Amino acid sequence: MEYQPTQVPQAATQVGETRARWAWAEPTVWTDRMLAALDNGVKGGKWFSLIDKVYRRDNLRSAFARVKANRGSAGVDHQTIEKFEDNLEANLAHLSDSLCTGGYRPQAIRRHWIDKEGKKEQCPLGIPTVRDRVAQAAVRSVLEPIFERDFAEHSYGFRPGRGCKDALRRVGALLNAGHHWVVDADLKSYFDTIPHARLMTLVKAKVSDGRVLRLIERYLKQDVLDTAKRWTPEEGTPQGAVLSPLLSNIYLDPLDHLMAASGIEMIRYADDFVILCQTRSEAERALQTVQQWTASAGLTLHPDKTRLVDNTQRGGFDFLGYHFERAKRWPRKKSLKKLKDTLRAKTRRTNGHSLEHIISDVNRTLRGWFEYFKHSCKTPLDRLDKWMRMRIRSILRRRAGRRGRGRGADHRRWTNAYFAERGLFSTLAARALASRSSPR
Repeated sequence: MEYQPTQVPQAATQVGETRARWAWAEPTVWTDRMLAALDNGVKGGKWFSLIDKVYRRDNLRSAFARVKANRGSAGVDHQTIEKFEDNLEANLAHLSDSLCTGGYRPQAIRRHWIDKEGKKEQCPLGIPTVRDRVAQAAVRSVLEPIFERDFAEHSYGFRPGRGCKDALRRVGALLNAGHHWVVDADLKSYFDTIPHARLMTLVKAKVSDGRVLRLIERYLKQDVLDTAKRWTPEEGTPQGAVLSPLLSNIYLDPLDHLMAASGIEMIRYADDFVILCQTRSEAERALQTVQQWTASAGLTLHPDKTRLVDNTQRGGFDFLGYHFERAKRWPRKKSLKKLKDTLRAKTRRTNGHSLEHIISDVNRTLRGWFEYFKHSCKTPLDRLDKWMRMRIRSILRRRAGRRGRGRGADHRRWTNAYFAERGLFSTLAARALASRSSPR
């Protein structure tokens, strides 16, 4: 039964409509016939005979293109993306053969520690080899549409055609509709604590190809090489692995559907989620539901970071880089600190570049940052603009033979209009322009 071909229902939808609906699905894998089966549902709800789609050469070639686009470092074998590409067809042929014959074994993951934003502690990042990233991307191309078909509506992280802005719009709409009681939840070390057995049970509910299932299990059990120490994880899926975002969404999908069935408004982006309710009692019941589910799923809510918030009062809550409080939103402190740290490096007083070059350099950063935070209220943007002009005045003051930060007479010597004429990007002016041009 393992290799029983998928049956296409008689009542398949029109090919053009189906293809348009699944335009993001990998075309080298998802044929019109498979998409019709996906749209209408397969017999028994399970998919068979998928491994041949994984090791298909054109799927692997597309997978490499995605890995290359995401860039990334070399793994434990020290092979970079460029080196893999130098002998691309031979490397893909060897990978295809090993996946086909069952001889493929993923190599160890190189663990790299990165600083947590605004904290002294660090979080682990797992870096598979380029070969393994290509293989995982090929597996994801095959599996993602199968699970995406039934994912809950208000899950936004790592999903095709969805992103942070969609989640933020939903939060804003609910707050405007009077859902001001918020469950601000935090899953403790989520990616590192996902139970393997429970995760595989969820995968097996829709996938019956034993070779694909064994491949996923091997990824979950990949050895980790951490400062010369090698060990095998018993739980979790490494952040940095290509399959991890999909697997993490699969594991939390039952919670999404539980909340939706209970009439609870939960907005989730990966492991970051908030629940918005109209009354305190509703929020308390929602939190209790989440606590019960996470305990049964082998996960833990962070005791110090999970709380109830009345968003009509002081305090508010953070979500996806924004701080929400009393009908307003602005960049959270960590988001502003990260931006300022980047801009400080570009505007040291000893910067020897021309003023034109410095302004062009900071503008690239400011424009990219503003594109995400343009829905902020005015005051933080005004303060940021003033801070940015101070940084550049300090450079000009230094060049004029003075010490210290730009202040006092510097504001008359190098006015705001002086910087505007030279093209310095103003987040406040950009916000006003965006507000005028946006539809009512």
